[in-house]
Amino acid sequence: MVARIDHKECIFEPGECIVTVAARNGIEIPTLCHYEGLCGLGVCRVCVVEMDRKIVPACITKLEKPCEILTDSERVREERGMMLALLRKRAPNSEVIADLAERYHAPDLPRLTVAEDADRCILCGLCVQACKALGSSAIATVMRGTKKKIGTPYDDISNACIGCGSCAQVCPTGSISVKDENGVRKIWHKEFRLVFCKRCGALLGTEKMLKKNRITDALCSDCRGYDTAEQIHQVLSK
Repeated sequence: MVARIDHKECIFEPGECIVTVAARNGIEIPTLCHYEGLCGLGVCRVCVVEMDRKIVPACITKLEKPCEILTDSERVREERGMMLALLRKRAPNSEVIADLAERYHAPDLPRLTVAEDADRCILCGLCVQACKALGSSAIATVMRGTKKKIGTPYDDISNACIGCGSCAQVCPTGSISVKDENGVRKIWHKEFRLVFCKRCGALLGTEKMLKKNRITDALCSDCRGYDTAEQIHQVLSK
């Protein structure tokens, strides 16, 4: 099937999301809560587009039939700018949001004040989704109302956390702190001993990560492949 995105004909398979089809055709749609490999959330609303005269989030809206889509219409610019203005108040220390707000001409909204504890988190939920996808579910959305945030249960050390850092990797604003120093990783109030490849020294992850994945040889994939190739060569040489 074919959809027209910004007057360009784009072929799609039924069920594909707008943001995926647009990206494949070189059409940029800004996103924050969308990450390839994870289900769309539609939380930040920065990716809004106009589809057949309706404003919809591009990261979760699936294409099922031919349609007309505009990614930079006047209505889209107004709504996207307002969302970025609100997010800038929510996360005043985020350079990513500040750059997007400037790029898409977000209004200042001087009447809204910034919370004293505001930092960089926009509560998009990507970190929670990534943690759950890996089978840990060590973090979640906690508290309610204006005190709502992402954290471990009771802000205490989580026994389920394996220190993989996937939550920090998918965070669009760099809100989650992860520090690797002197062979130790610090994340979510917890310390993990790091393990390195015994052949080349490449970082493999934390001890808990390797244990969860049942990796016992302390070799990276490249060195493991090298050893296998050497064994095959020795067998064939006999």
